[in-house]
Amino acid sequence: MSAVESKFAPHDMEFRRLGPAGLKVSVFSLGGWLTYGGTQKGSIVKDCMQAAWDNGINFFDSAEVYSNGQCELEMGQALKELAWPRDEYVLSTKIFFGTGRKEPNTRGLSKKHIIEGLKSSLARLDTPYVDIVLAHRHDPNVPMKEIVEAFSQAIQMNLAYYWGTSEWSAAQIQEAMDIAEKYNLIGPIAEQPQYNAFHRERFESEYAPLYKRGYGTTIWSPLASGVLTGKYNDGIPEDSRFATNAKTFSNTIQGLQSEEGQAKIDKVRKMTTIAEKLGGSMAQLALAWAAKNPNVSTVILGATKPEQVHDNCKALQLLPKLTPEVMEEIEGILQNKPKASL
Repeated sequence: MSAVESKFAPHDMEFRRLGPAGLKVSVFSLGGWLTYGGTQKGSIVKDCMQAAWDNGINFFDSAEVYSNGQCELEMGQALKELAWPRDEYVLSTKIFFGTGRKEPNTRGLSKKHIIEGLKSSLARLDTPYVDIVLAHRHDPNVPMKEIVEAFSQAIQMNLAYYWGTSEWSAAQIQEAMDIAEKYNLIGPIAEQPQYNAFHRERFESEYAPLYKRGYGTTIWSPLASGVLTGKYNDGIPEDSRFATNAKTFSNTIQGLQSEEGQAKIDKVRKMTTIAEKLGGSMAQLALAWAAKNPNVSTVILGATKPEQVHDNCKALQLLPKLTPEVMEEIEGILQNKPKASL
């Protein structure tokens, strides 16, 4: 037996620090929202995670609410079967929404739910700790000091190494950081916000002061739920995310029929010509565009089959091709650059 076991090869993957921490994550990562434990179960979950691993991805994201805990169970089982060295991958989960139970303390950000909810997540993931636990939303019903204390306690209990936020306002994140500093507690290191070519204002403008303090980001929906792949240019395919999760995306589906929605599709068509000139697909261009932002620590991919993971990771090849001239051409099509970032 080798003295040091290793199963990871970085290949051509790029790695970035997660905020002010020393932790390094692959610029593309894999998450389980709306897929694992829901539409995808069993060996396909392991196959998708293996495909990510084979492309140099070391970061995997879940949440207690994803399929009411089933996502964590599926990913935990896959990790057990894959048997990767625990020190060679980064694992995250998120606490807030609970798993659908009625008792009021089984959701939110009370110290009780942060600690006990995280313990339940770890049991489902079949791991003694996660590398980072995120507050899936802000909880206005809990004092911020209690929230920061609870996540600090979770870290001190070795249930996690770091903590972060998801869809918090910049003011809420700033308050948490200030409280941590004032009371010698552990502050958050990263935000998990939505960010893509059609959803930019909060990420590029509101959070700008946080980046000066080194705050990291693990962005979700880089393809705008598939709109930026071009698959919805001519309607909704039967096997698409909008079709299999019609209730979740009902407002988005309806919005695509509007004048604004059709304008977005027209922009996707125009950007597709740029993608083709660069030798990639529209999806790859959208992913590379998001990763091009230096304030993005990692871009979370969603995939229902291994082929999607392999295809999405080819966006790495487009990153160096996104010259200032190409980015300016894309901005000319988007026409939505936030004013504060001009």
